[in-house]
Amino acid sequence: MYSEIYTTVSERIRELASGDIADLSPHAKEYFYEAFNFAGLLCDTWEVLEHAEDLDNAELSCINRRLYVSLFPDNYKNSYVNPSISAGAFGTETGRLMCAAFAELRAAIPALYERNPEDLVIRLSLIMEIYSAFVCALEDDEEVSATVLHDILYSYAYDYWPVQTYNKVRAQLCPESAFIRFDMASENMNRRADDVIRKMYLTGEYVSDNEIAMAKKLCAMKPDDLKSMADTYTSGYIKGFEVTGRDLSIKDTAELRFNISFIPMMVMASRNLKEAGLKCSMMRAGYSLFTGRSVDKNGYFGANPNPQYDLDHKNDLSLILDENLNKRRLKSLKDAYEKLKTEALVYAGPAVVDIFGEPDFTPVTKEEAADYTADNRMLVTAYASKAGAMVNEYIPGEERSFTIIAFPMPSVSDDFDSVFDATVRINTLDYELYRDIQQKIIDVLDTAEFVHVKGCGANKSDLKVHLHDIKDPSKETKFENCVADVNIPVGEVFTSPVLDSTTGTLHVTHVFLNGIEYHDLCIEVNDGMITGYSCAEGAKLIEDNILYHHETLPMGECAIGTNTTAYVLARKYGIEAKLPILIAEKTGPHFAFGDTCYSHSEDLKVYNPDGKEIIARDNECSLLRDTDPEKAYFNCHTDITIPYDELGELSAVKADGDSVTIIKDGRFVLPGCEELNRPFDE
Repeated sequence: MYSEIYTTVSERIRELASGDIADLSPHAKEYFYEAFNFAGLLCDTWEVLEHAEDLDNAELSCINRRLYVSLFPDNYKNSYVNPSISAGAFGTETGRLMCAAFAELRAAIPALYERNPEDLVIRLSLIMEIYSAFVCALEDDEEVSATVLHDILYSYAYDYWPVQTYNKVRAQLCPESAFIRFDMASENMNRRADDVIRKMYLTGEYVSDNEIAMAKKLCAMKPDDLKSMADTYTSGYIKGFEVTGRDLSIKDTAELRFNISFIPMMVMASRNLKEAGLKCSMMRAGYSLFTGRSVDKNGYFGANPNPQYDLDHKNDLSLILDENLNKRRLKSLKDAYEKLKTEALVYAGPAVVDIFGEPDFTPVTKEEAADYTADNRMLVTAYASKAGAMVNEYIPGEERSFTIIAFPMPSVSDDFDSVFDATVRINTLDYELYRDIQQKIIDVLDTAEFVHVKGCGANKSDLKVHLHDIKDPSKETKFENCVADVNIPVGEVFTSPVLDSTTGTLHVTHVFLNGIEYHDLCIEVNDGMITGYSCAEGAKLIEDNILYHHETLPMGECAIGTNTTAYVLARKYGIEAKLPILIAEKTGPHFAFGDTCYSHSEDLKVYNPDGKEIIARDNECSLLRDTDPEKAYFNCHTDITIPYDELGELSAVKADGDSVTIIKDGRFVLPGCEELNRPFDE
């Protein structure tokens, strides 16, 4: 059916792209000329890719660039897919809707490569319907109303939400639905750079010079070195089940999340997981109204041609969200999991390869971009809470795990090879050495009532974090001794704080969080809840990307990073701001806002390597999970790290007021931790 509709729609789109546009207002004609030219490009590409096997890498590269070039910053600044341009041309309300529709047209790119005519046709039809609304208004000698555009976009989302949700959930849970296929039998095929680059182009993701250089780097590595990277990644995943007492034998699917340039490593990782009895699923990162857009990518993904585009469109759903659509979204999710409940039960969780060092990006918060009102922010948080509980129903939190590891991209530094080699070493630091040192820190913290953290120099931090009580010190502990399993590399001890009496100021002079840069980030905390916040870029950046539209969030984690090797690496090569959270959180004390680290699995007992049970798995919010579940979870968790050079003191304060200093002026002073200062000295 959709193939037949495509023939009709594509013919009309090509006519319009050639200039057969009605005599609309100048701005409307410009908008549709740009939109139909892009729609025509989609149609041309759809037809060319029918014979993708006949195309060489140079031809695939040209196609890839044509699909994404309009998002390059110099082009984007004048495009109608930029809310500043659309809102300036049509007014804020109409402009936002027009801009969101154009962005949804762009979301058809994956359909070209996946050979999915439905996903292509519904987006071509959407832009045609909006054009028809303008033509009808012209015939009636009227201006097209924002209400008409809203209803078109709303109907589009409402009609297709069920199938789009099912497709997303199926991609996450079902290995047989994976679009990317690995040639498990051919070692040569998986390590020839041209073959890997071809596979990258055929994903439909944007492929930049950065991805090509990374793929060539991995293909040129000695097989044993590449295998060592894959082994560290997969052994961490498997070890995560072991250390948390989860039964991996009841699972059969691990989800791989990675940048497409890491395909050579992922082939080896897939083999390792297959030997452990696991098949691999792969879900494309979000790209549409249905899957969400974010600078932070969950799934497999390519280069980002312009992170500002994702930031500008991340709240497009706000333009049409209401209670009825929220119910539709939840029902669609429920129906998808119900159809796939067998697959959900054997889903083990994600294995993530994070990347860092991508080209610098300074976000601009635009008033013209779509944003949530107070009312639909409540709908967003209600959906997130109910959806989180629903996912946990079908994929029990106490039965799943994850792992995450990070590597730099070539753009990280002119010293990329040195940074890459150093990162590989960081990811394989001595497990036993860190385990034993961190245990000494935990032994002191277990005697404390509070952790007191103070900044130095320009850092204004002054924070007291209330710790849980221990009933039996011989069997119980407050902090988890985090070594290299789910969270690679080694290097932190962490706890879930008591919210009551956790009070003070958390301040960082400069930090990147999920790819977004902040200066002078300051968060005020009272009884464990955020009561105030600011940064040089403006409070809205915090509201959207740390609070995630909640009015406040609890402190879900208090941790001490111990990976001084990673800190020194960052300082040596000047890449502190480029480190991902995964590594940055290990380079000083850090505090997370949102859910605890034990979200949805608080009732599962967890033990440290010394055999003691970690009893600090809850806080006053998560304890509401049985009586008021919508207030128990926030479905976000953002770590904010105070680097060692901004740290004046970190002390364990006992109930009687005595304290033991663990870090002073950025150096570990607790006896038995001297080895952690060695990287500073070297």
